Amino acid sequence: MIREILKMGDPRLLRIARPVDHFDTPELHALVADLFETLEAVDGAGLAAPQIGVDLQVVIFGFGRNRRYPDAPPVPKTVLINPEIHPVSQDMEEGWEGCLSVPGMRGAVSRFSMIRYEGVDQYGNPIDRVAEGFHARVVQHECDHLIGKLYPMRITDFSKFGFTEVLFPELESDEDD
Repeated sequence: MIREILKMGDPRLLRIARPVDHFDTPELHALVADLFETLEAVDGAGLAAPQIGVDLQVVIFGFGRNRRYPDAPPVPKTVLINPEIHPVSQDMEEGWEGCLSVPGMRGAVSRFSMIRYEGVDQYGNPIDRVAEGFHARVVQHECDHLIGKLYPMRITDFSKFGFTEVLFPELESDEDD
């Protein structure tokens, strides 16, 4: 089922999500299916459960090609639950981000350029990956939703924050993630 995506200003986006403690349940599978259906409906790169009003540590992400990020390499389709992120180095990389909860805007955000992320999938199977570049950025962005952070909270130079249609007129849509 396609769910409503909460928008910045909704206090539910600022809450800290609870860990998932039961896996391979009908409820968890339904949540994951709803997240993917909602993400596909808006052609996003990732989505976190808090963005649809569910306070659980569940994020999904991944795509082959994405029209909102035409230069981005593919990111493996992933269900990541109870994630932990560890920087592989302290190297940071600035990049443009958008968010389905902050429609029509983009901002330049500095993120770790290479991370290791761990967690489990909806069946409780372990996930342990190293990611860099856009893949690492997407994971960090989505996991921020689990701690009540939206990407504008990480912007340090507000001259690099604005409406997508002004900053990137070549992009067709005004909603990003």
